[in-house]
Amino acid sequence: MFFLSDMLNKKLHLPKPEEALKGRAKPIPTASKHYVLKHPLKGPYPDGLETALFALGCFWGAERLFWQVPGVWTTASGFAGGFTPNPTYQEACTGLTGHAEAVLVVFDPKVVSYDELLKLFWESHDPTQGMRQGNDVGTTYRSAIFTASDEQQRAALASRDAYQTSLEGSGRGRITTEIAPAPEFYFAEEEHQQYLAKNPNGYCGLKGTGVACAIPARAPTAEPAA
Repeated sequence: MFFLSDMLNKKLHLPKPEEALKGRAKPIPTASKHYVLKHPLKGPYPDGLETALFALGCFWGAERLFWQVPGVWTTASGFAGGFTPNPTYQEACTGLTGHAEAVLVVFDPKVVSYDELLKLFWESHDPTQGMRQGNDVGTTYRSAIFTASDEQQRAALASRDAYQTSLEGSGRGRITTEIAPAPEFYFAEEEHQQYLAKNPNGYCGLKGTGVACAIPARAPTAEPAA
């Protein structure tokens, strides 16, 4: 019983860098193309596309949410925000890599905005649960937004503050979502890519709060002086 309690405790607390698993120098083999969208999983991506990186629980269901959005060019399941280079799925699940299960979203901003992706992110899970998402317990299931630019960082923070107001109005708690510049993203193994397209009856534990997220309007970008 002590062993089980100790393992649970490790999964609820991020490891220190010196406690993290060693990992490896070479990337874990993964798919070359998206199973549904048929586009390459890895970059370089076509000009004009942007990337976003979200963690909102088990990446199987989270990835499906985003690949269904018009304007999303490709998605990938993987790991971000930890210490272990090129972790395996089994290693990440121990909680000793520090990573969150994350979804990389490559999108065309002329078709779908980053704000629209933020709205989907907030409304598709419960961002108040800390190191868990529903019945999925552990640091790998924490909520996070990893931003690719200063503009994304500002938008993510503004959306968090707006959603916090809405949550409090509905009697919900404080948002625990981490918002930070994007670290390196490590692609998960091929079997985890687009998992629910390959296994339609597979597990998906995502559940939103039922509270709508109203994204605040952003000030227009100033035109350069003539």
